[in-house]
Amino acid sequence: MEKAIFAAGCFWGVQLDFDRLDGVLSTSVGYIGGHVEEPTYEAVCTGQTNHAEAVEVTFDPDIITYAELLDFFWQRHDPTTLNRQGPDSGSQYRSAIYYHTEAQKIIAEQSQTECDASDLWPDPIVTEITAAGKFWPAEDYHQKYLEKRNIKISCH
Repeated sequence: MEKAIFAAGCFWGVQLDFDRLDGVLSTSVGYIGGHVEEPTYEAVCTGQTNHAEAVEVTFDPDIITYAELLDFFWQRHDPTTLNRQGPDSGSQYRSAIYYHTEAQKIIAEQSQTECDASDLWPDPIVTEITAAGKFWPAEDYHQKYLEKRNIKISCH
């Protein structure tokens, strides 16, 4: 099993979308990329922690590859808007890929270059690609938030 971490706006919808993919074994929403230990949702929402709302995806690479996860990522949000997805704005809603290995970094960079050269998005991609640091799981009430409320439509 492997792990991947993606930030693409509000983590509720991102989690719901990734949970639907064959080969994704589990997901967890949380915070990454900031400078505060054990961040809380309230702290992250201030924009002062520099954490992004993100989803940690555990997947079986024999069923779905990292490159296929990236293809899905590019299609499920607008990677051309800086610190904004839909009505949500702030650095916690940035588009980001947090890689665990050098191989993931290379695949992510190639994928971004290919996506930027395609006609999928008319504007340049601003997604950050950076090494994964500590992933802090969000509070329990955020885990599977939409699923717990029987909401089947993602906000993405």
